[in-house]
Amino acid sequence: MKTNYGFFINLSISNFMLDYASLFALAAVVREGSFERAARALHVTPSAVSQRIRLLEERVGCALVVRGQPCMATETGRRLCQHVDRVHLLEQDLQDTLPALAPEGITRVPLPVAVNADSLATWFAPAVAAFAADAPVLMNVAVDDQEHTAEWLRSGAVLAAVTANAQPATGCNSRPLGAMRYVAAASPAFVARHFPNGVDAAALAQAPSLVFNTKDGLQTRWAHRQCDRHVELPRHTLPSPQAFVTAALAGMGWGMQLQAMVVPHLAAGSLVELVPGTPLDVPLHWQQARAASALLDGLTREVVAAARVALIQH
Repeated sequence: MKTNYGFFINLSISNFMLDYASLFALAAVVREGSFERAARALHVTPSAVSQRIRLLEERVGCALVVRGQPCMATETGRRLCQHVDRVHLLEQDLQDTLPALAPEGITRVPLPVAVNADSLATWFAPAVAAFAADAPVLMNVAVDDQEHTAEWLRSGAVLAAVTANAQPATGCNSRPLGAMRYVAAASPAFVARHFPNGVDAAALAQAPSLVFNTKDGLQTRWAHRQCDRHVELPRHTLPSPQAFVTAALAGMGWGMQLQAMVVPHLAAGSLVELVPGTPLDVPLHWQQARAASALLDGLTREVVAAARVALIQH
């Protein structure tokens, strides 16, 4: 019996081909945070965006967006958004090699990455700025603790991340960047008031500490190292690297200050180390998706070069 293999091939392709107009609508909703803003970005109506996502959800058989303020992608939705990000990168590479395929005007590719706040406030922002000045990209930078940025990679929300994890996420490469050095510091008046007899577990359990957020474990880690046991620390929460320094100068509490940001204050004596000569080094790594992309490789070169200058190289 004669078999029509072409029929089966075409049927297979039609069964598994994704509608990229719908995928781009999904990515726009997640990026913009609402159907209305996504519609403006895509130059269509909100109802058109809603219909495209509804059809895509019917196609894959599950919800892709959690409607809210802002709208959030489900786990499957994040995977599809990551696929869209990679498609954008591949299209840009193709246009670079075949300029006739490029649309009129400048097209910029969204490039989502994750980084810890201290890196962003110091060495990472200049590196990204230098890259974006010459590359056709729109950087989408998410901020999280360095112990948690790898989760953004695993979920598909970003294509690259500065992370404390050396073990590469699935489908990613990992390379060491160097270490950020932190020192436990406070104002001289704060130290005189709360540690008149030196730093020990009892004093640390009473003296207010500064933390960036609930994920920030640097203060607890340093205290454990000094006291050889866990110490429950009273905490002020200040989610800003600059506010962290300002609060310490004002005597609000002690905290693990990024050394690069407080060198002038330590030299001037407006901040002092709680225990001199006890820094805490946090190794950082750059993980990126194994997408064959000239843009992603270019970003990696800028990040690695900046880290070699700014971070401690052991």
